[in-house]
Amino acid sequence: MSDVTSTEVREAYRRFVAARDEAEAQRLPWHKLADYYTPDGVTIDPVWGRIEGRENIAAYCEQSMAGLTGYGWWSRENWTLCEGARVVSQWDQIMGTRPDGTHWTVPGLSILYYAGGGLFCYEYQMVNVAHMNATLKKMGWRPNAAMNPVPRDPNRDFSLPPAWAHLEPSWAPGVSA
Repeated sequence: MSDVTSTEVREAYRRFVAARDEAEAQRLPWHKLADYYTPDGVTIDPVWGRIEGRENIAAYCEQSMAGLTGYGWWSRENWTLCEGARVVSQWDQIMGTRPDGTHWTVPGLSILYYAGGGLFCYEYQMVNVAHMNATLKKMGWRPNAAMNPVPRDPNRDFSLPPAWAHLEPSWAPGVSA
């Protein structure tokens, strides 16, 4: 991946975020976000856990966003850093709007690895779930009928897909439970 330029990585991430924004605006089906991952790509959600493979990512995108899209939930991109094939992004999860017009917000962070050709092989999303739960409680939020149940025992493996492990720095730890 030494031949990947920062411009290429940033442009691929810009297109990914634009697609996410279109899905949040209900102008693009959520499963289309899977098109930005390699066939063996991995995404890791703080609640749903590790999702492996483009087809499973497409299903996860649809399932996890049901009952949130169109109900006041959306993301706001704040800043992005690129180093080689890695992207680090800080964003806010907007969970609704208060009567005064301000937003119920919980910050999030994502780490992605770019695989080339406009595709990512890995995304690790981080949100303080305790902060999110406290905000939901303060909002008086209740799940709606469109929501899907989350997995009872999600996979917490945060390793890169085997074919892309070479993108991880040599000092990085291995698989963790």
